[in-house]
Amino acid sequence: MHWYTDVLKKYAVFSGRARRKEYWMFVLFNFIIAMVLAVVDALAGAGGIISGLYTLAVLIPSIAVGVRRLHDTGRSGWWMLIALVPLVGSIILLVFFASEGEHNPNAHGPNPKHVQAYP
Repeated sequence: MHWYTDVLKKYAVFSGRARRKEYWMFVLFNFIIAMVLAVVDALAGAGGIISGLYTLAVLIPSIAVGVRRLHDTGRSGWWMLIALVPLVGSIILLVFFASEGEHNPNAHGPNPKHVQAYP
């Protein structure tokens, strides 16, 4: 769960690097929470208001962790815009997110695998 909260603590931090684990654990928890809120919306008859507010609340952290994930692979955060290309762009971005990060420090900072956040 700390992977999810760590991303939220870095709400609008677009600099630095994010490991694959940090990115994918955030995506997993975000998906689970969104599904639970969609069920709550349906049961409460809220018309998607609750899940819509949640989506707006995590929009910036989602973009920020995506940019940091691209930084880990040695790419600019502007590569996020490739998702605007229908079908192919999303597939390319998915491959970038799944790629292993650079082992050595790059222009965006040191390798996050070698930085111990939790002993």
